[in-house]
Amino acid sequence: MGRSSPNDKLLLVQALRMGGHVVAVTGDGTNDAPALHEADIGLGMGIQGTEVAKESSDIIILDDNFASVVKVVRWGRSVYANTQKFIQFQLTVNVSALVINVVAAVSNGDVPLTAVQLLWVNLIMDTLGALALATEPPTDQLMDHHPVGHRELLITNIMWRNVLVQALYQVSVLAPPLVNSCNAFEGVVLTAVKWPRRH
Repeated sequence: MGRSSPNDKLLLVQALRMGGHVVAVTGDGTNDAPALHEADIGLGMGIQGTEVAKESSDIIILDDNFASVVKVVRWGRSVYANTQKFIQFQLTVNVSALVINVVAAVSNGDVPLTAVQLLWVNLIMDTLGALALATEPPTDQLMDHHPVGHRELLITNIMWRNVLVQALYQVSVLAPPLVNSCNAFEGVVLTAVKWPRRH
């Protein structure tokens, strides 16, 4: 809305937010300050913008270029998508390790991964996963997605499905070697117990 009164802009932002929309407002004048302050994201202009507009904004565009606004949105969506990927990765590996340890502890009373080993796995996993996702550049396909609403969960149902399917796959791959190693260990113990001793 251009060439509108400050009250009209404010009413529009409030109506959109009450309808559940995510609202971003750009402005450079003092009359834009109420709408900039009320919006979810206020984008103030750094060159032609007044001090009142800059103080009411969440982000200040230094070059007053709309292409910079698009770049801000693209990077924001990229950070959100990378955070979701990282959480999904973490949950998958942690669920797999937890299930393997619990099943092993219940079945034979011994765990394949000690507490220190689990900490090392988490340390390596956190570092490499964070580096991989932090260096992933934003793509143009992110702009085709709808904005994330206020009530949407960070972990979606699709993410839970992916976590459970991947964790089940990892457990099914890791369970046979674990069972074979336990059986081999029991066979060695039984052989050592039954071995005739020389006097």
